[in-house]
Amino acid sequence: MKKKLLSIALATMLLLSIVAMAGCAKKADTELTLYEGDYSEVTIAHYLVKYLVEDQTDLTVNVKDQMSLTNQFKEATSDDPSCDILLNYDGTLLSQWLQQDVTAVPEGTSLYDYVKENIKAQFGADLLGKVGLNNTYAIAVMPETAEKYSLATCSDLTAIAPELTFGAEANFFTEEFTDRYWSFVEAYGMEFANYASIDINLKYTAIANGNFDVTEVYTTDGLNRKYNLVILTDDMNFFPEYNGVYVAREGLFEDFSKAAPNLREVLDLLTGQISSADMSGMTYAVDVEEKSPADVAHDFLLTKGLIKS
Repeated sequence: MKKKLLSIALATMLLLSIVAMAGCAKKADTELTLYEGDYSEVTIAHYLVKYLVEDQTDLTVNVKDQMSLTNQFKEATSDDPSCDILLNYDGTLLSQWLQQDVTAVPEGTSLYDYVKENIKAQFGADLLGKVGLNNTYAIAVMPETAEKYSLATCSDLTAIAPELTFGAEANFFTEEFTDRYWSFVEAYGMEFANYASIDINLKYTAIANGNFDVTEVYTTDGLNRKYNLVILTDDMNFFPEYNGVYVAREGLFEDFSKAAPNLREVLDLLTGQISSADMSGMTYAVDVEEKSPADVAHDFLLTKGLIKS
């Protein structure tokens, strides 16, 4: 009798394990996972994916709590990825992950095509089409500074740099990448009196309050408009393009081939649809007007006619 009860118990446990595993597999096969970014643009871009995919397929999309773009890429390209798709930039992928600068791109080959091929080769990830925005770095000053020194280009800073302080987030002062502060000042042959590292969320307030004179910005950031910053022309073309691209983890489309065989085609609907001006307007709505990134993304898709409701 005891043996019979033990056999029944073991069979029950086995059945429950099979059901649980089937449930997990079912969820994994029907749910995409993305993360909010550590700045508005990335978060907005990921909600664009959520609402588009949920409108056009039977998948659900889970946008998890904030994670830096660096860590999102690490997750997406790990042996056990927890991130399926992320927005990134071909210029960032070139400098940060391929550890190269634009001189590595062969003549006649676009930055995007070069990065797409090499990211696939080294990390297995797929770059989808360029969404349309170019969120490159830019150097900016307050209007009064531009007027005082007659500043229009980055080269105009060279002669007066010894009188000025440059302020930016800590990441811009790293020597790890080829497109940051130290390479920039070397390329332009300038030397500032001081440089100051500051929390990225305090940067705009700090330059407006006169804590430093010159800063680095993202060209699609809506806060540029709020603070009326003057963007100086990069007349030496130091900063590469930063074309926004969605990056899909290796094997994503194969894994969802049954649940959403049209997934790639759906994501491709965003190719060329988001201009720099579009994204600047959306980040302004989030960072200045304090609207929800999810609501802003949803409204954008409705306006573009990419979703039904």
